[in-house]
Amino acid sequence: MATFQYKAVKPDGEVVEGDLEAVDEAAVVKHLQALGLIPIQTRTGGGWWRARIGRRAARRLTQNQVGIVTRQLATLLEAGLTLDRSLQILIDLTTEAHLVAVLEDLQSRVRGGATFSSALEAQDGQFPRLYVNMVRAGEASGALDAVLERLADYLERSAELRSTITSALYYPAILFAVAGFSVIALLVWVVPQFTVLFEDMGAALPLPTQIVVALGDAFRNYWWAMLSGLALTALAIERLLQRPEAKARLDHRLLDLPLFGELIWKLETARFTRTLATLLANGLPLLTALNLAKEVVGNRRLLGLLGDASDDLKRGRGLAEPLARRGALPRLALQMIRVGEESGSLDAMLAKVAQLYDQETRASVQRLLTLLEPLLIIGLGVIVAGIIVSILMAILGANELVF
Repeated sequence: MATFQYKAVKPDGEVVEGDLEAVDEAAVVKHLQALGLIPIQTRTGGGWWRARIGRRAARRLTQNQVGIVTRQLATLLEAGLTLDRSLQILIDLTTEAHLVAVLEDLQSRVRGGATFSSALEAQDGQFPRLYVNMVRAGEASGALDAVLERLADYLERSAELRSTITSALYYPAILFAVAGFSVIALLVWVVPQFTVLFEDMGAALPLPTQIVVALGDAFRNYWWAMLSGLALTALAIERLLQRPEAKARLDHRLLDLPLFGELIWKLETARFTRTLATLLANGLPLLTALNLAKEVVGNRRLLGLLGDASDDLKRGRGLAEPLARRGALPRLALQMIRVGEESGSLDAMLAKVAQLYDQETRASVQRLLTLLEPLLIIGLGVIVAGIIVSILMAILGANELVF
């Protein structure tokens, strides 16, 4: 017997945690399900550090890999193959060693009598909670192939949106890197050539020139200290943002930023509504689906608003009204959700909201890049011009001394 730590969701959406002694994780899952709970995480006792080290040591599956496996598995099940046979085919087709290991473990657990959802859950976080719970709902309804098909659609749309945003940021990132390298090259290699000339002339340097020369010396002689300082600053910021109150303050301020706040709001709206639509389409109750879907929201301010709406939903107040009262989603999204509730097609309307705000997110990113690119070019020009002007000021000052 071993002690397992677990998290589970009650039928009313409340998350519960605790410890349980059992032979293996499958026994824990079965016991929790017998109590009417939905297991969302189980692991052996051993503390936070052991779990953290174990997660870091294991190679993670990418979302793209999970999406491909899900699509292939859905296709095989829809063709009438058993789950065991489908997993064996995927093992034979896969070349990545770590993915083969995961599939073999899944197959071994399924052959041992475990449900597919509990086998997925036993992979130490390789598959998200949403994924596991949607598979569990598919098993309960006897439509696992249809659920996996929806899951594959969901993962592909999420990956497409993320890829669109990432690709759009490549050019500004390259432009910023080139600009930074150009400025550092001027300070480290070009400015020192003029410094030697100024010292030979014995002229007193103007203040702007002194600043530029000092920056060049700092980059040339103390680059290691600057890199160390940047690394320590990044580490300090990471540690600070691990504190919930600091992360909440940052998220609150981010939403208030012009342009960027609107982009974050639209992105989170698309992510939340797509997830909620997929969960509802798979047969999960609204309250349970809402409690699971809100976990994909990265902004703590929005997460708190959705949590408050969840409390109102427990009191039978519907979904659109609590969300509107707290301003958790844009007004157009709220109107569409209200129409979906009134027409009894909430999942379909949420999917349309997600599609709409996917498009809005792409448009907002494009507008930001249209503004950001000239700002980067102008900023680089101003910095380079300032360095050149500071050198010219020193040269002109030296010429006046000569004459």
